[in-house]
Amino acid sequence: MSENTTEVLVGAGVLAAAIGFVVYAGQISGFSGAGNAYPLEASFRSLEGVSVGTDVRLAGVKVGSVSEVALNPETFRADTTVSLSADVEIPDDSAIIISSEGLLGGNFVEIVPGGSPFFFEPGDRIEDTQGAVSLVSLLLKFVSGSSE
Repeated sequence: MSENTTEVLVGAGVLAAAIGFVVYAGQISGFSGAGNAYPLEASFRSLEGVSVGTDVRLAGVKVGSVSEVALNPETFRADTTVSLSADVEIPDDSAIIISSEGLLGGNFVEIVPGGSPFFFEPGDRIEDTQGAVSLVSLLLKFVSGSSE
C-alpha cells in the first residue's frame, strides 16, 4: 500500500510542476484571454524577420503582437495585422516600423507615436510604415563601395 501512496504523491508532484510550467509560460509569452486587445492594419515593403507572434513595442514596452501576415497579390506588399492591448491608445499620426534588437538579435515591430490628439480605432490602417532593413544588403553595399 505504501508503494501506491508514493506513486500517487510523485504523480501529483509532476502534475503540479506541469501546471506551474504552463502558467509561467503563459505569463512570459503575454498570453491572455480574448477581448482585451484591438487590431490595427499596416502594409510593409519588407517584413523580414517578423512573423505571427512577434512583439509589438512602444517605447521598448511590449504592447501587443503580430496576429496575421499575408502577401497582397496586387501590391506585392506584406499586409499585417497587429493586436494591441486595449488600454494603449495610439495617436492616429503614428508610424510603425520594423526594428532590430541588435546586430545578432531578432526583429520586432515598433510603434513611433505621433502628436495627434485623435487615436486609432479598432481595425484602422497605419499608413506610415517602414519595412525591415536587410543587414546583408547593407554590408554588401559597404564592401562594394556603392553609394546608392
